[in-house]
Amino acid sequence: MITEVRTANSPDLKFLQRELEAIQEKMNQAVDLQRPTIAALHPAQKLSAENLIRYLTLRSDDIRNLQDHLHIAGLSSLASSESHILRQLQAILQRLGREIETSELSACDYLTGSTLIRHRSTQLFGEKNDPSIPYLMVTFDSEFADNFQLIKKLLDAGMNIARINCAHDDEETWRDMIDLVHEASKRTRIPCKIYMDLGGPKLRTGLLGRGRRVGKASLMEGQELMLAEKDSDYDPSAVVISCSEPNIIRQLKPGERVLFDDGIIETIVQSNANGIAALRIVRISGKKPQIKTGKGINFPDSELDLPALTERDRSLLPFICEHADLVGYSFVREAEGVMELQKMLGSHSTKPHMIIKIETPQAVKNLPSLLIQGMMDEVFGVMIARGDLAVEIGFERMSEIQEEISWICEAAHAPVIWATQVLETMNKSGIATRSEITDASHAAMAECVMINKGDHIIKVLKTLTDILKRTGGHHVKKRYTFRPMQIAKNYFLIDPD
Repeated sequence: MITEVRTANSPDLKFLQRELEAIQEKMNQAVDLQRPTIAALHPAQKLSAENLIRYLTLRSDDIRNLQDHLHIAGLSSLASSESHILRQLQAILQRLGREIETSELSACDYLTGSTLIRHRSTQLFGEKNDPSIPYLMVTFDSEFADNFQLIKKLLDAGMNIARINCAHDDEETWRDMIDLVHEASKRTRIPCKIYMDLGGPKLRTGLLGRGRRVGKASLMEGQELMLAEKDSDYDPSAVVISCSEPNIIRQLKPGERVLFDDGIIETIVQSNANGIAALRIVRISGKKPQIKTGKGINFPDSELDLPALTERDRSLLPFICEHADLVGYSFVREAEGVMELQKMLGSHSTKPHMIIKIETPQAVKNLPSLLIQGMMDEVFGVMIARGDLAVEIGFERMSEIQEEISWICEAAHAPVIWATQVLETMNKSGIATRSEITDASHAAMAECVMINKGDHIIKVLKTLTDILKRTGGHHVKKRYTFRPMQIAKNYFLIDPD
């Protein structure tokens, strides 16, 4: 890559050409090395796989200096070219005077890449009335099971997908929800897909020692507590926490973090032996310094041997395959997990399209291999599950990581669902915070936006639609577009006298 500094007024165009040619060669070599893998993918996905590999090759090096020089020369800096990266690079080379035979030009140009994403979004999420904004997904709960008027209002307000979380309720309740969605869709003539989330492993706290009778125990920073298997020899007079999933505690290593209650309590493993891990509390962020039963546990630093598909998930697949258009795969971390669910879905006569949920550091790290395995299917999607992901990777990294996931998925032409806490405060109180309005505008980069249930869900849908329409006029994915700005128009209407 570029190492020497050149003057802003005289970029060396021949030098830029050599740099770009070297990148092109490196991209093509990476694709050639993975030809056997690409050959095994669904035919509709092979072009996307090549583009993904080329994009990952480009992003494995630091090209910021090269980008500066391209920009100075009045050329594309390769930004906002995720969906067609080789063709963009070739276009720059052509501007620099390099002759490229038509047969050598990448078949994946801007139009092809954007068309693939749009077509796959339609395959996953169906038709929609307003093509200028992402699809809107709404999370259901048991209150929706007998509320036809609410579901009808949701459709009228813009809902395109109804989400059912299989971690809650039962098949009878889900069937009632689905029947009402179908009936409301039929009456309003507004199509609506059914999305069902597999619950995955749920890691929850229990209290074995102090506080077990009242279901809570007081804590303080610096304190030591125990995380223990139920059959271990723990001290019943101390604060001892159990994990709902067996055999997890023995896998922990000293120095690894254990988080409780959505990251409110942060601890570090001090030691681990005989099914008892000693934890030291390093931070308590909540107003009440206490731990309760039934709270979530996260192990962001640990490589756990924990199957993404639980026995309950497996038992629900026949119902899901019969009733759902989309199935969300929770807590999948490796390509082998995607392969396992693909095989299980393939055994049914009808099957929903898979949505790979990214909610752990391991899933972020393995995102390329998850996408490549997903490409065994004609179409699949990705959900950026920002709730658990933010807890696992740290809130300060969330903005960076969600954008990186979005870029890589665009390179794979995989539709993205932007999920968790979109306009959450407005949903609960009726008034949005300033920061969450800005957050909601970033959701325009995705093909679909998910919102949770709440007392003000109709207002949230209408507000989100308005935000997305305004934001969507300024950019497509992360590529900014220049629609007329009223500020600029107003300036020229001012009488200089």
